[in-house]
Amino acid sequence: MTRFTLPPSLDDIEAIANRQLAELPDTFRRHLGDILFRVQDFPDQETLDALELESPFDLMGLYHGVDMSRKSVADPAPGIDMIYLYRRPLLDYWCEEEEDFEHLVRHVLIHEIGHHFGLSDDDMHAIEVAAEDAK
Repeated sequence: MTRFTLPPSLDDIEAIANRQLAELPDTFRRHLGDILFRVQDFPDQETLDALELESPFDLMGLYHGVDMSRKSVADPAPGIDMIYLYRRPLLDYWCEEEEDFEHLVRHVLIHEIGHHFGLSDDDMHAIEVAAEDAK
């Protein structure tokens, strides 16, 4: 766990995300393919408009691409799969909830990877509830 005396920078968050990604089981990581990761302060206006969000603080991460359940070899150029992590909303949540920052980044990263694998928000919520119930 990293202790921060200043708010984590874009580079800090990228390093945390890479470290958390490296800690995921290999059988899971192997199926990520050529997905790219980006860390930005906020989502762009086009993303906010497309998701009908009122505030740029409403989104901590985003998967952008064609999820694995909809990919086809018949589609020669499906585009680049990307996962965005948004620094300022992450920091805002971190300050409000006093959660461990690395755990928060890991949670958002795994959530967005879930979308890459074709899971919905409801699917992931059910998995999280089942995991908590199993403890």
